[in-house]
Amino acid sequence: MKNRLFLLVTLFVFTSPFAFAQLDRTEKKLAEWVDANNNDALALLKQIVNINSGTMNFEGVKAVADVLAPKFEALGMDVIWEEGSEFNRAGHLMAKIEGGKGPKILMIGHLDTVFEPDSPNQEWRQIDDHTVAGPGIADMKGGDVIILQALSALHAQGLLKDMNIGVIMTGDEELSGSPLSASKAELVEAAKWADIALGFENGDGNPATVNVARRSSSGWKLTVTGNAAHSSQVFKPEVGAGAIYEASRILYQFYEELSKEEFLTFNPGMILGGTTVTYNENENGGSAYGKDNVVSKDVTVTGDIRCISPEQLTNAQKVMKAIVARNLPKTSATIEFSEGYPPFAPKDANYDLMRQFSKVSQDLGYGEVGPVNPADAGAADISFTSEYIKMGIDGMGMSGKDDHTINETGDLRALPKQSKRAAVLIYRLFKEVSK
Repeated sequence: MKNRLFLLVTLFVFTSPFAFAQLDRTEKKLAEWVDANNNDALALLKQIVNINSGTMNFEGVKAVADVLAPKFEALGMDVIWEEGSEFNRAGHLMAKIEGGKGPKILMIGHLDTVFEPDSPNQEWRQIDDHTVAGPGIADMKGGDVIILQALSALHAQGLLKDMNIGVIMTGDEELSGSPLSASKAELVEAAKWADIALGFENGDGNPATVNVARRSSSGWKLTVTGNAAHSSQVFKPEVGAGAIYEASRILYQFYEELSKEEFLTFNPGMILGGTTVTYNENENGGSAYGKDNVVSKDVTVTGDIRCISPEQLTNAQKVMKAIVARNLPKTSATIEFSEGYPPFAPKDANYDLMRQFSKVSQDLGYGEVGPVNPADAGAADISFTSEYIKMGIDGMGMSGKDDHTINETGDLRALPKQSKRAAVLIYRLFKEVSK
């Protein structure tokens, strides 16, 4: 089955009727190298998929890094493992080659998955000739291998040594370490160095799209206090409305005033209310006690907020604060906003880069590429680059379905396809600036 699988994948990448037609000589060699070495890429992908690297399995995350690090070193790149004890995670793998011509390009992946050692999803499972199930195959070990294959193709043509390429594969994308400022410090520093960011998440799983924008993801906590009293006295001037009524008012007005704004969402995911509330921040839960004949004294609500731009986030927080301040009688409320993933804002330059990527795809015979609707895209590590880079796109990874579930699958045909598209795009970005 193994040889048959590799043969079918190889046939797929060679049989596109328009393949390579619009490529120059070097670009053809890049594409041919990817095809010729696809079996090795598949073997590497299987190897790292079969290593459990759930975010909190620090040894497993490091084990994946240990497999990949020598591959980058063989390309002449400087490789560093940044240990993550400061933010209670395994750490990050980084590789860099610089001093040459062309733009500074940052390629972003991650080593961890959502599948911890107690998950039933632990190994590579063949579904059919081009579909494999396995933990993190699409999100995003396939993308990690694509990064390596694209750079290996450039190295084989003697091009990589003259480029400025940085790679960061984080160890906590699926469950960020704390504080976030420490967890993402290396990523932010890499973004400050870079001109262009290329993210190799699987996006929406459709190779005909990339992400030119991603919404932010951060948290909020609403704390409400009322005046505990016998329920027969509720609404009287000396008792007031109680904490649960006030929390209900606030949440309803959030919905009324903000729910129709495009690309803005805010979700109350947890609520505790009653006479006594105990909230455990580490567990994002707790306990509540109350009686039907007692006016509620305390409420705690936690949720997330997602926006398309820093300005939208600031404006939404301003409105939410104003709503919280309009207290019902004898109640008080406060709202706190926590740090999180910033938005990957839809810059015009991101669309320009998408169009360059689309041209590469068409020239390879793979068709046009368009943007993912930001409303359908979650937060990702590339979001931390948005403030610093000139342009970027995400979603250049391996196609698949049902990521974050035990049914996650990857389409093996996407591995050489995406590797070729990435290699040719990087070459063209290099050639354009180096003329």
